[in-house]
Amino acid sequence: MLNNRDYTLILDKSGSMATKDQAGARSRWTTARESTEAFARRCEDLDPDGLTLYVFASRFRRYERVTADRVGAVFVENEPCGGTDLAGVLEHAFDSYFERKSGTAARPETILVITDGAPDDDKAVMRTILRASKRVQRQDELAVTFIQIGTDAGARRFLKILDEEMVRAGAPFDIISTVNLDEAEGVGLTEVLLGALVGRAA
Repeated sequence: MLNNRDYTLILDKSGSMATKDQAGARSRWTTARESTEAFARRCEDLDPDGLTLYVFASRFRRYERVTADRVGAVFVENEPCGGTDLAGVLEHAFDSYFERKSGTAARPETILVITDGAPDDDKAVMRTILRASKRVQRQDELAVTFIQIGTDAGARRFLKILDEEMVRAGAPFDIISTVNLDEAEGVGLTEVLLGALVGRAA
């Protein structure tokens, strides 16, 4: 099943991604770059066309057919700044998937979101996910995994709600899972990214 899916990575580049969680450590942004390269390389093995990459803060940019050797250029073009309009970028990613699905025999989609903070509008994010879940026709069609990088308590609370409450809120399918790096002791972002990829497609 891993070879019969499309892959999208949504990367938070809000100002807090420049944070170093420990003295002398790399910034969250630097960690994200290295892990994105590894993730893109893995996706090339599964889909030679590469992945779709969104970089978002108060606005977002979309990059198509990103392979590992293009990741560095994307990070050069972007740097941490701005807010966290997660609802806007999610809506675009969902709409793009359903548009492909309506026109062709689209493959199932796996979306991974790397973020370090609570979104600007948490209710808008929940509404966006709820609408998408109601357009899904089977459980494995669309999988979204949120991966928290950093230690923001607000982000942790919000992702816990997404993981546990969306079906109760009316979502007909549980398309959301969440991973917190602090809870994955001894495991880096790259390993969590690749593990979430395999886990959601299984």
